[in-house]
Amino acid sequence: MRRSLILTVGATVAVVLLALLIPIAVLLRSYALEDRLSRAALEVQATESVVSGQASDLGAVAHYLDRINSADEGIITTVYYPPSTEHPEGLIVGPDDAREDERIREARRTGQARIDDVEGGAEFLVPVSLGGVNARPEDTPVVRVQVYEESFPSPVHRAWLVLGLLGLVVFGAALVLADRLGRSFVQPIRSLAQRAQQLGTHGHAEPITVEGPAEVAELGAALNRLVVRIEALLVREREGVADLSHRLRTPITALRLGIDSLTDPTERARLSADADRLQAMVDDVVREARRGQREGLIATADAGAVVRERCAFWQPLAEDQRRPFTVTAPETPVLVAVSVEDVAALLDVLLDNVFSHTPEGAGIVVSLSAREGGGAIVEVGDDGPGFPDGVDVSARGASGAGSTGLGLSIAARTAAVAGGSVGIGSSASGGACVRVELGPPQ
Repeated sequence: MRRSLILTVGATVAVVLLALLIPIAVLLRSYALEDRLSRAALEVQATESVVSGQASDLGAVAHYLDRINSADEGIITTVYYPPSTEHPEGLIVGPDDAREDERIREARRTGQARIDDVEGGAEFLVPVSLGGVNARPEDTPVVRVQVYEESFPSPVHRAWLVLGLLGLVVFGAALVLADRLGRSFVQPIRSLAQRAQQLGTHGHAEPITVEGPAEVAELGAALNRLVVRIEALLVREREGVADLSHRLRTPITALRLGIDSLTDPTERARLSADADRLQAMVDDVVREARRGQREGLIATADAGAVVRERCAFWQPLAEDQRRPFTVTAPETPVLVAVSVEDVAALLDVLLDNVFSHTPEGAGIVVSLSAREGGGAIVEVGDDGPGFPDGVDVSARGASGAGSTGLGLSIAARTAAVAGGSVGIGSSASGGACVRVELGPPQ
């Protein structure tokens, strides 16, 4: 917006300046030429008086022409005397050594002054009457005054330079003003955007105070109202989740007490497994419902640090069961788009599956690597019998090995939240291997 405003103002001011300065420059040039023509007309009259008054003193005429021609380089005055006994070819007094042309002879013959346009200017031709009874037209000297454009630098050129500098100053001032004006618009919007990006993090969102145009202030007020409504909905959701957890745990506890009172061991074991599965599902639902409260809208975790910490937690159990436990994780941060709690829960369920469904002594290999394009790849392999046929990583209760099936479904859901995926396969030793890809934070 700010850049667009500057470009728009700059283009508009440039067009206006060109529309004004170019005609002014042309007018200045025209006025300068008209001024020279006026001075040339006065020069013609003065030269005519000198020539007619000093008809016999050519030296005085030559001195006068030298003086006036040296005073103004844009106006050249020359006197053409007709042929005489002393000067059969005629006499030219002045700086122009060109011979007479047909226009000069015509002006002498007709006795009429004329103005002609010539290359680079104009030319005055004025016959000078010397008086006398026996004066003939062919004896009339002719004054020629040539008017040319002044060479650089001239007053016109200096005026053009001043106009150009003035235009640059106006153009620069317009750009600075547009930048300041754009800043007054953009800065409040930028502050509003930065504050909006902070929404959804932990803690209460303070009301936004927006300064600037009325429209931006109105947008800030609308965002404040939206935040209040969202927080009210979140509070209601958290209260509902807490109430749901309390209401579900009470009948589950009563169900467990009823199961424990059964006398049939087989039936008691079957119903206890069902109660355990139900309890795990309830815990998973409550945990997912509390995700927003726990991590906010923007979750980030260092997967490498979490992998090292959770593997250190499981290491003593692996030692008790004489399991080789290999962990590979880089020391440099590997950021993923899920919370620390979710990465920890993901690794815990995968390791719990290994400890629960492989014999003691079976080795475990955990590796973490950076994913191309950002994120991480977590692999958990073992030396056990491998996965049974028909395992679905996205479904609960379908592991085919007597477990609840929640482990792989939790891993798949966590990977989906992070923009990744889960795959199962075989490890290098022929056992099971789970590969989880987690995307980078946005």
